[in-house]
Amino acid sequence: MLEMTREQFEELVSQALDRIPPELMRLMDNVAVFVEDEPEPGDPDLLGLYEGTPLTDRGEWYAGVLPDRITIYRGPTLRMCETHEDVVAETEITVVHEIAHHFGIDDERLHALGYG
Repeated sequence: MLEMTREQFEELVSQALDRIPPELMRLMDNVAVFVEDEPEPGDPDLLGLYEGTPLTDRGEWYAGVLPDRITIYRGPTLRMCETHEDVVAETEITVVHEIAHHFGIDDERLHALGYG
């Protein structure tokens, strides 16, 4: 497994967020991004997780709720990658994948677009 500190991995996630086009970032609403070392037991290969209500499902009732949560997992990403460059690429794909869920894009469509 590759070695990378949590701080180094958080910086990669930050860089991936910086590469999201500003016009898309402006459309994101009430969402926070976190880095965790490991996912919940039972899914040790999970790279990222979106928890919340996609923008496409929000209606008039949507007010005063906690932010959606995007979590990127360091451990599984480092275990699946062989090089630093692989980690950079996989982190970017995972960040885009989870942001896409915020916009209401499902896994099937993401796989078709190459973000699966």
